[in-house]
Amino acid sequence: MQHPLEGFRILDLSRVLAGPYCTMMLGDLGAEVIKVERPGVGDDTRAWGPPFADGESAYYLCANRNKKSITVNLKSPAGQEIIRQLARTSDVLVENYKVGELAALGLGYEDLKPLNPGLVYCSITGYGQTGPDKDLPGYDFVIQGRGGMMSITGEPDGEPMKVGVAVVDITAGLYAANAIQAALLARSKTGRGQAIDIALLDAQVAWLANV
Repeated sequence: MQHPLEGFRILDLSRVLAGPYCTMMLGDLGAEVIKVERPGVGDDTRAWGPPFADGESAYYLCANRNKKSITVNLKSPAGQEIIRQLARTSDVLVENYKVGELAALGLGYEDLKPLNPGLVYCSITGYGQTGPDKDLPGYDFVIQGRGGMMSITGEPDGEPMKVGVAVVDITAGLYAANAIQAALLARSKTGRGQAIDIALLDAQVAWLANV
């Protein structure tokens, strides 16, 4: 059986969990995922353990199945050119750098759009691309508190309590994967890609539902 995203290429510039979880699911659906990692150290989670499986972090493996991996120095002109070349032949780019960081390297959406007008460019940050907190780093633990979830978790008369799983990252990855597929569907009608802005805080507040 043909997978629904077979033939699509995802350029994955994300690390740790929200972005990699998103691209992992796209890979599960059949997309080719090219994961770009830092030379020498790779994704942060490669060193996170125990547990390890044959010397590799179980955390890393759980969020990065179905992917091809390369190392690229994004701060070098040669590395930046590699990303541009890959962006030309990719359908989707997913990144979770701080706001403006890739644009400063000439790898933002407006930089790559002329090279590939059909590119779907998904950015995942703590607080979104605009607003007073856009430059703050986003951490699951902080967002669980600020987004309100910890206030309704745990004993009624106890202190606010964190959920054991990094559930904000997971749900942000789910929202991102959903938005990417919607953008690809829109592209099939218009021929144009678009930029997607996913914020951890937005995801946290959204899935509190009626609360």
